Amino acid sequence: MILKSFKRAVLGVGLALAFSGAAQAEKVLRVGNDGEPQSMDPHYISTVQTSRLSDDMIMGLLTYGQDGEPIAGAAESWTISDDGTTYTFKLRDHVWSDGTPVTAEDFVYAWRRLLAPETGAEYASLLYIIKGAEDVNSGKAGPEALAAEAVDDKTLKVELTAPAPYFLAQLTHQTAFPVPKHVVEKLGSDWTKPENIVVNGPYKLVSWTPKVEATLVKNDKFYDAENVAIDKVIYYAMEDRTAMQQRFRAGELDVARDIASEQIDWLRENMADSLRIAPYAGIYYYVFRSDKEPFTDARVRKALSMAINREVITDKVLRTGMLPAYSFVPPGTGNYGEPAYADFQGVPYGEAVTEAKALLAEAGYGPDKPLKITLRYNNAEDHKRIAVAVQSMWKQLGVEAELFNTDGKIHYADLKQGSFEVARAGWIADYNDPQNFLFLMESKSGPINYSKFNNEKFDGLMAEAEAVSDLKQRAKILRQAEEVAMDGQPVAPIFYYVSKQLISPKVVGWVDNAPDRHPTRFLDLKQ
Repeated sequence: MILKSFKRAVLGVGLALAFSGAAQAEKVLRVGNDGEPQSMDPHYISTVQTSRLSDDMIMGLLTYGQDGEPIAGAAESWTISDDGTTYTFKLRDHVWSDGTPVTAEDFVYAWRRLLAPETGAEYASLLYIIKGAEDVNSGKAGPEALAAEAVDDKTLKVELTAPAPYFLAQLTHQTAFPVPKHVVEKLGSDWTKPENIVVNGPYKLVSWTPKVEATLVKNDKFYDAENVAIDKVIYYAMEDRTAMQQRFRAGELDVARDIASEQIDWLRENMADSLRIAPYAGIYYYVFRSDKEPFTDARVRKALSMAINREVITDKVLRTGMLPAYSFVPPGTGNYGEPAYADFQGVPYGEAVTEAKALLAEAGYGPDKPLKITLRYNNAEDHKRIAVAVQSMWKQLGVEAELFNTDGKIHYADLKQGSFEVARAGWIADYNDPQNFLFLMESKSGPINYSKFNNEKFDGLMAEAEAVSDLKQRAKILRQAEEVAMDGQPVAPIFYYVSKQLISPKVVGWVDNAPDRHPTRFLDLKQ
């Protein structure tokens, strides 16, 4: 009896230790990320794939909540003036990962750094709504002209050029992130190396092997660290969606951030518990280099756009719920209403092709002088399948399109430099407002205006809308601007996105949302 009690006691201790060990086991989230990170510096980020890491590491005045909506971040509260142009933020009491307090000056310093002409930040124009920002970025004024003031360590005052209903949501974007002034001034561009980086968000970079993986670990100095369950997140750079799916099926990934659409039927039948398809605030489009022959001629651009059978691409090529697009701003975008559609929406495809041929003939192209172009796309099975389909559609017009592909990093670098004729592009809303789509075609938007569209009427309408506080009137003006763009077709909208990914059933806290933002801090793993 004594021996039996002893055995029970030993067994009890062993079980207790086992359960204790399990409870303390490190929780590691493994993510297949459909692209290589561009940089760990928020001022040099422009892709969704990179922003997933930056959102885990750095927290703006506002940040993304579990449902993708903006919530309080580095700012715990704010007030807005009656005229909607002055915002005063009170920062929460929190520190950088090296223990240094985060101050209002870190934001002022970061925004001035982003806007400095020598920085060359391609997203700088997103902050133009702040008074003085455009003059600073264009070199017309010094950094002190920016109307962002550190009233004291915990108070930041910002003045806008006009009321902006999207401004608070915009502050979740990496362009508005703070950077640690004390570290950047000391180390320069080396501040983002794993051994140097200092952050104020829930995770910190500890290793990065380009084109392989980046590993982030929990930042114990994050203000809400006690409520962060995942200890480590590994982002694997994987442009090959099929390979990503194979690793997910093998149990080597917990999340696959994209799928190979050609396998959608198999996935629906065999992995329904992991497949997640949801509406996504974005547009997939082809962009024409509108300042370069033959695309200076709007007839050529419109003919090529009209000949794209969007319904075939969404219903036959992809079959994942994408919707054919005839506007650049997706339907349902906030502060807008119905978008402005291209005038060939609803035209039977055969008639559209006939009209496209006529437009090309007017522009001087035909059997004796075929239009020869190069269509670029970045590596991905779906991009290739769409490009091959479009190549065939354009062939009906007598157009000879050569296909050219590169990895995503090179592709987008070439788009910003204008090294293309026609190219695949995509845009996911940074905030829920039509301005965040239409500004891509403003002449002042610099390198992210891939088409180099420079239309005085369009620019004038965008400027007019910026100064209007009445939301209905503003929406009317923005719709007029979109009408100009859809008439000129510097871009050919192809479809409105849905997010499509594989999420392991053991991942807890994943909430489908239109921005497709899923901060790791709100996730957990079933053991």
